[in-house]
Amino acid sequence: MKQLTETELIVNYDGSIYHLGIQPEHIYDTVITVGDPERVEQVTKYFDRLDFSVQNREFKTCGGSLNGKDITVLSTGIGTDNIDIVLNEIAFLRNYNLETRTQNRNLIPLQVIRLGTSGSVSKEHKLDSIVYSKNAISFDDLFQFYVHSFDEIIFDNKNFPVIGCNQDLEKKFAKYQPSLTLTTKGFYGPQFRNAQIEPKFSLAQIIELKYKDVAIGNIEMETAGIYGMSKLLGFDAISINAILADRLDSKFSLNPQQTIERMITECLEIICS
Repeated sequence: MKQLTETELIVNYDGSIYHLGIQPEHIYDTVITVGDPERVEQVTKYFDRLDFSVQNREFKTCGGSLNGKDITVLSTGIGTDNIDIVLNEIAFLRNYNLETRTQNRNLIPLQVIRLGTSGSVSKEHKLDSIVYSKNAISFDDLFQFYVHSFDEIIFDNKNFPVIGCNQDLEKKFAKYQPSLTLTTKGFYGPQFRNAQIEPKFSLAQIIELKYKDVAIGNIEMETAGIYGMSKLLGFDAISINAILADRLDSKFSLNPQQTIERMITECLEIICS
């Protein structure tokens, strides 16, 4: 069994994992990820029981139970660079002995469910609606650094990975519209906002992109990272998106918190059903 080095699997003096600052017992079978640390409590306020709350940097982790189901809620911060940290460290906590830095013989299944916000680039996905990401295109560069066999599309003479959600979770969240999600490296230029600095590509160019004859439906900054890392690490993942921006009509939600709250309550009901 390969033993990782102290700089490959970094453990804090108290036995917690380096960035997240949590212990193996803090990762339950179902993990909900949110971007904003403050949104963690928007989820856990519905729990029947709260077991712990830990925060290190932008990573806040709380665990508890709702209707008899144990759930960990974790804030990832923004972007797939953070997703790389979060998913790797969850996998270490789940499947490694942190003292010996060796992988356990039996890997334990895990569900990762992202509850996030997004902008629509499709007439099908209305403002304040909720969609799930059936597939996600990785317009960031995370998977340039990992060996993978994901599908790819070509844009600007470059290859970009496309990764799908878990099919069993897709069935659970089938009440929502499916979307082809574009995961980008930033919020302004990388999402084709022509604000202070002119972007290299226009939104009109991007919405012409298709995967298996399906056009892009929404744009955000984490989903492809979650899908790809989950596939590589052996987790099941799905991303649920509250549509707060209509990029085609240049409109933003008048009631964003109400839409986010509805997403949270509906998804908790699905998760616990």
